[in-house]
Amino acid sequence: MSVERCRVSQSASKPGALSGLVVVDLSRILAGPTCTQVLGDLGAEVIKIERPGRGDDTRGWGPPFLKDSAGNETAESAYYLSSNRNKASVAIDLATPEGQKLIADLAVKADILVENFKVGDLKRRGLDYETLKARNPGLIYCSISGFGQTGPYAHRAGYDFLIQGMGGIMSLTGFPDDEGGTETKCGVGIADVMCGMYAAVSILAALNHRHATGEGQHVDISLLDAQVSWLINQGAAYLVSGDVPGRLGNGHPTIVPYETFPAADRSFIIAVGNDTQFQKFCDVAGAPELAADPLYAKNADRVRNRKQLIPLIRRQTIEKTAAEWIAELENAGVPCGPVNDLEQVFSDPQILERGMRITLPHPVSGTVDLIGSPINLEKTPVTYAKAPPMLGADTGDILQRHLGLSDETLHGLSEKGIVGLRTSPEDKEISAK
Repeated sequence: MSVERCRVSQSASKPGALSGLVVVDLSRILAGPTCTQVLGDLGAEVIKIERPGRGDDTRGWGPPFLKDSAGNETAESAYYLSSNRNKASVAIDLATPEGQKLIADLAVKADILVENFKVGDLKRRGLDYETLKARNPGLIYCSISGFGQTGPYAHRAGYDFLIQGMGGIMSLTGFPDDEGGTETKCGVGIADVMCGMYAAVSILAALNHRHATGEGQHVDISLLDAQVSWLINQGAAYLVSGDVPGRLGNGHPTIVPYETFPAADRSFIIAVGNDTQFQKFCDVAGAPELAADPLYAKNADRVRNRKQLIPLIRRQTIEKTAAEWIAELENAGVPCGPVNDLEQVFSDPQILERGMRITLPHPVSGTVDLIGSPINLEKTPVTYAKAPPMLGADTGDILQRHLGLSDETLHGLSEKGIVGLRTSPEDKEISAK
């Protein structure tokens, strides 16, 4: 599927898997917005509540910022654009009693509410689960926080970098001390993103429960819990052995050779997953004696003897270019590949064929390129209905359609600074404050 075909098929009017569901999104930054973007891609109506005049914190997290048709920077940061597709932006001042009532009234109409405030913050405003549940027993209320709703750290604020450190992944990432390395975070906010994914899965499970019983429920997801859960094999290895694993750079703790190797021009990846593939690699490398050596013949032996084996392989790989190695190894059935930068990723024919680079209309720039969804459903495909909204772009529509507010009421709320209205894409959000 080409990029153009992806645009046509993915933006068609076929109902999504979650069509008809209404989500009130009180989250900001990345974990919550990642969750609600998944729900929006699957067809739910996502109502993103933002602070008038400022909006989601990530709107200011740049550069880069999207440029308008004249080439000037707008207020739409790339960071914000990354996780707010398929949403409506409604600017409401949560600090005011009137704003709190508007949000509570929307929650009564909603199926799902997602929030990532500090524990106890929303209870003070009458927007906690128990209060809203009394008015909407079927509400699925998802709380995303740094450390969860219980425990000695519950009151603390959580940020991705902090969680990567506390949750152990940084202790596993980076080169060893004796190679000049140090603990290193992942290059993207992976703790936030994975937490958002777990939140989306939890919400879908709660929806299935509601289908059977009619009951909503409170979903409690924390960044730290999610981070610990995806320590996966490394975490299980520690629990089984009691040995604290160290950093291996690009190496794998239990598979060898499975890392980057230097070629004559640049690094490339060899990902040998079994003994047969190792034999094939050695044949291509002209070193069949390595596969026959009892120190390296079996994977467990290669893991035990990696410090001797890896330098021997590097002496071989430096003799050819990365492209030559990749071509020969692919032909022999040995998993391998390049280390791409993002320009190479988003021009890769496989990425384009799978629709992972999409283009959507945008009111100030004409179009905006975004990362596509990896979800491929045969009967209910994801849809790309709209680009990430400008602040307050949908305030009037949502409050009129869901709460029946009149134009006069809306303008009165705007004059008091309780809501922010945008009369056209070019206009700044209108609010008295």
